[in-house]
Amino acid sequence: MSATPRLQGVFSPVLTPFSRDHAPDAERFLRHCRWLLEQDVGLAIFGTNSEANSLTVGEKRRLLDGLLEAGVPADRMMPGTGSCALPEAIELTRRATEAGCAGVLMLPPFYYKGVSDEGLFRYFASVIEGVANERLRIYLYHIPPVSQVPITRDLVARLLDRYPGVIAGMKDSSGDWNSTKAMLEAFGPRGFNVFAGSETYLLATLRGGGGGCITATGNVNPGPIVQLFKTWQAPDADAQQSRLDATRAVFAKFPMIPAMKAAIAWKTGREDWVHVRPPLVDLDAAQRKALQEGLDAAGFEMPKAQMLA
Repeated sequence: MSATPRLQGVFSPVLTPFSRDHAPDAERFLRHCRWLLEQDVGLAIFGTNSEANSLTVGEKRRLLDGLLEAGVPADRMMPGTGSCALPEAIELTRRATEAGCAGVLMLPPFYYKGVSDEGLFRYFASVIEGVANERLRIYLYHIPPVSQVPITRDLVARLLDRYPGVIAGMKDSSGDWNSTKAMLEAFGPRGFNVFAGSETYLLATLRGGGGGCITATGNVNPGPIVQLFKTWQAPDADAQQSRLDATRAVFAKFPMIPAMKAAIAWKTGREDWVHVRPPLVDLDAAQRKALQEGLDAAGFEMPKAQMLA
């Protein structure tokens, strides 16, 4: 097994634009990805904020293939490939790995609650054995507030023992800094790369030896987040973190995915950016007004937003 490349930086679970009839808009998706790359943000396509669990495997494959055909560099992508259906997880993980993606971000199978670490170990092991590619790098996706299926330290240790190199790291979206800190301390020395699940913990994660963050609001506020990643040892790092927290707090007052799409619609003037796929619902007029007022007060900007139109 070759050495695991250490991914670092800011990644965003790329928003999936939909048309009014809820079909993915591949052209706007490509433009959004190019805008993020221009600002040095990696592409965690098919993440939570991509509405990935509302997309079929076929839709994901078409969107991924469209990016690759358009020349988007695979080594800047970390697609979400987890699925409750094991064969679907294997299929999408195989495709991403064969395409040369830097890694894959894998949710645990989350429909059945209270499953054992043994069951989760068998799931991840089955994906690894099914893909059977030494280039595979898995970043575990720990998001118990949503999945209700945690990835425990015992499970991480067992996976690292069995599949060193393949199990490359984790996105910790627990919302609990103590959880992130414990993962960093336990597994960082083994080359296990921990990403914060929000820029709220970016500075603390970097100070703890982590790789960066994979964050929703990287979709809309990439520049300042990347700036903190690049200058986290500067004297003003704490002040930068506070400004990031202020912008994040505005978005957090609303359902996150509809709020980010509403912000893009506002800044681009393209109203069809507001569309989400049911069961999500777009913001109403009062919510959008409050969002815009809050973001104005926080000094929010989206440079070159017209690239997304």
